[in-house]
Amino acid sequence: MFEKWRKYSYKDQKNKQHRVRWILLGFLVFYAAYTFLTGFMFSTRLLESNTMQPNLRSGDRFICSSYMFYRLLPDFSWLNAAPPIRRGNVVLVDMSLKEKRNFFATLLDGGIRFFTAQRVSIGARGEQFYMKRVIGLPGDEITMTNYVFRVKPKGGSYTLTEFELWDKPYDVTIPQVPALWDASIPFSGNIETFVLGDDECFVLSDDRSNTNDSRTWGPVPLDYIIGKASFRYWPITRLGKP
Repeated sequence: MFEKWRKYSYKDQKNKQHRVRWILLGFLVFYAAYTFLTGFMFSTRLLESNTMQPNLRSGDRFICSSYMFYRLLPDFSWLNAAPPIRRGNVVLVDMSLKEKRNFFATLLDGGIRFFTAQRVSIGARGEQFYMKRVIGLPGDEITMTNYVFRVKPKGGSYTLTEFELWDKPYDVTIPQVPALWDASIPFSGNIETFVLGDDECFVLSDDRSNTNDSRTWGPVPLDYIIGKASFRYWPITRLGKP
């Protein structure tokens, strides 16, 4: 009888409601912190294609630093700041930024992805993310011969191969094309010399037979570069910087 009285007592009900409020508050704080960190500081990404072979493979998982934090700064523009990327970096490109996003739809999509462990999205944005290697930065003069790029850095005096401009070596997959293939199109492995704009960079697949990169998109605005692959944490046998 005493226990039954305690169960329905005003004090006991207030304590129960107080605990529920603290649990809900703690969950909301965790969700807000998670959303901020993964949206503006870092995120984990799964490479779902073999476009970056032989260096990166489908199934590799990465911790990516985010450049979205810079967009929180008032009147921020890459034209007034040095991009935090270097030639040779593997970056995360979000081609969905070509289309204007609805803020509330983006917020709702983030919530759905959070509660479904990234398995469900109302925007299908996963298909818009690409991991590519930076070949040219704003103002660079670049050209391609037989699928290998030569770059003259902005303000530089010499033209060097893409491999000479990156202190960490990487390999590329060079496809075989017919001898009479038209050299005037990117698929032939040749591009005439051109200069990147002040807010543009050139990103490429390591598998040069795959043309889902700047050879078909054209130079990519810096705003489309939302992060850099900083560390590969899976598989364990290939831990390290990509």
